[in-house]
Amino acid sequence: MTLPSLKQLRYLVHLHEHRNFSRAAESCNVTQAALSSSIQELETVLRLRLVERTRRMVAFTAVGEQVVEKARELLRVAQDLGNIGHGDGALAGVLRLGIIPTVGPFLLPCLLPKFASSYPLLELHVREEFSASLCTALGRGELDCAILALPYPCAALDYDVLFDDPLMLAFHVEDPVGGLATPTEADWTERLLLLPDGHCLRDHALSLCGRADLQRQAMSASTLQTLVHLVDNRLGVTLLPEMAVQAGLLNGLHVTTRILSDPNAKRQIVLAWRSGAALSATYRHLAQAMREARR
Repeated sequence: MTLPSLKQLRYLVHLHEHRNFSRAAESCNVTQAALSSSIQELETVLRLRLVERTRRMVAFTAVGEQVVEKARELLRVAQDLGNIGHGDGALAGVLRLGIIPTVGPFLLPCLLPKFASSYPLLELHVREEFSASLCTALGRGELDCAILALPYPCAALDYDVLFDDPLMLAFHVEDPVGGLATPTEADWTERLLLLPDGHCLRDHALSLCGRADLQRQAMSASTLQTLVHLVDNRLGVTLLPEMAVQAGLLNGLHVTTRILSDPNAKRQIVLAWRSGAALSATYRHLAQAMREARR
């Protein structure tokens, strides 16, 4: 029996991601003709029609979609097999690291210079995306590990805790909430400004408030930097991660913060990877190195 090759499966997965032969070939560093020929060979081996080709688009058949998912599984297993001999924990080689937008700008300036000097053989490829995209990329084997904020429903992952990150109430220095001895959530939730859907920090804030009616707002901002400028102009209050405040997010603004009394007002920053990955020892070593670099 003739079996599909890993190269053919890899080309198929890239074509599925790009939905374009030219872009898929470029991502695989091959010619378009070579990629197209390889996928035709795969269809011949499997005796299945996987892709419908037209001048304007590439469409996958129903069975083609099933084959793509199986191909991703096989490529993940092959990657883990290749990593078994390198699972001694050494921080060297290429490592594909994902990170969420509400952590990256405040943690990477601390980590990257220290990693460059302490681990010169380690080549970090960083990818910043929302938690949902990073979890999907981990599951597909497109990333080795990712820095996430828990709680977040990301299945089949192992992780190592890096640190707890308290959430702080941020408000204009002349806001009335600053004069309250012990402000309650009722004193500020009606004016709470949030990041848009997709940010796990938004979910953490809504969970803390327990206010489903805050899902739709007249104002929001796509970054923490914009959010604090809205607060600076007295348009509301917001919740900020302590790490962002410590990194100088509020420098030059008329915005101050205070610790919330709720013990659940925090998120847990972790380094996560696929459960059972061959390089688990390396990722735990990486997590320890991140904790040391942050200190």
